[in-house]
Amino acid sequence: MKAGTNMKIAQKTVYVFVLLAITMVTRLAGNNTVLVTTVGNSSVLTCLIKGQISMLTWTITPKVGGPCTLVYRTDRNMTHRANCSDNINWKFRADLAPALEIQQVGIAQEGNYSCEVASTDGNFRTMYHLTVLAPPRLSVYCDEQGSPVCEAAVGKPPAQLSWVPGSSSSAEERCHDNGTVTVLSKFTACSTHGTNVTTCMVSHAAGNWSQAIACCPPEKTNFLLYACIVACVLIITTSLAAIYYFKLHSNGLCHRTKPPEIAPIHSQQDDTMEVEPYTTYVQKENVIYNSVSDLTAGQNFPQHLCQET
Repeated sequence: MKAGTNMKIAQKTVYVFVLLAITMVTRLAGNNTVLVTTVGNSSVLTCLIKGQISMLTWTITPKVGGPCTLVYRTDRNMTHRANCSDNINWKFRADLAPALEIQQVGIAQEGNYSCEVASTDGNFRTMYHLTVLAPPRLSVYCDEQGSPVCEAAVGKPPAQLSWVPGSSSSAEERCHDNGTVTVLSKFTACSTHGTNVTTCMVSHAAGNWSQAIACCPPEKTNFLLYACIVACVLIITTSLAAIYYFKLHSNGLCHRTKPPEIAPIHSQQDDTMEVEPYTTYVQKENVIYNSVSDLTAGQNFPQHLCQET
């Protein structure tokens, strides 16, 4: 019995908390309207108007940067703005209160927009939360290993990627300063066909896209690459070896060849030097002979002695 009673009390407590949560969400939804738009579009925000307005004020609090204020006074037909970008301005319409217009919405305009109206029926406030979607830029390509890669760049929120046929690869995310995210996914499933024909499926809040690609198998790609590298290395090595061989052979021939014999230079002075000793010798012999002849003649030696001499 006690256990059953405690169970009923716990259930009632849960119901109370659920009702309170629903009430809070309902109130927030009534006072804060969520607007969703895409980058590049235009948005028009209006205020709740009751009675004759005297002043209308917009206060914008973006996620990045300082607040922006726009004021309109009906009694003076005067407008004022402070720290607002050029694409945010008033939109005046016939027989209607001025509205706030955002032309070519960018990610920088995402944030909270508050409108306060002072009128004869009282003061009224309207809240908006502007969410800006950035469609990703889709690109599909083959990496160095021949595997398909899908890239959904600078999307907000991050895109969801999938492959057809299915793949077991996980997505990689890179966050950017402006709040966008780039998602990369590589197709890892093996294919038994000549090419991997795959399709990348992109799911995003701004739309859905798909793109197919066919990549060559990694085995063929690597084989051709290696074959080209080996062929180039062989050609270069053979050329260098041939150049070295011919250069070495030509140097050997140059060393082994005897230099041509150069005939000695025969000058007239050398001939004179060779003839002079012989001339001197003949002259001396003549002098001796003449001396002996003279001596013999002076002493009257017998004729036969002269002849023997």
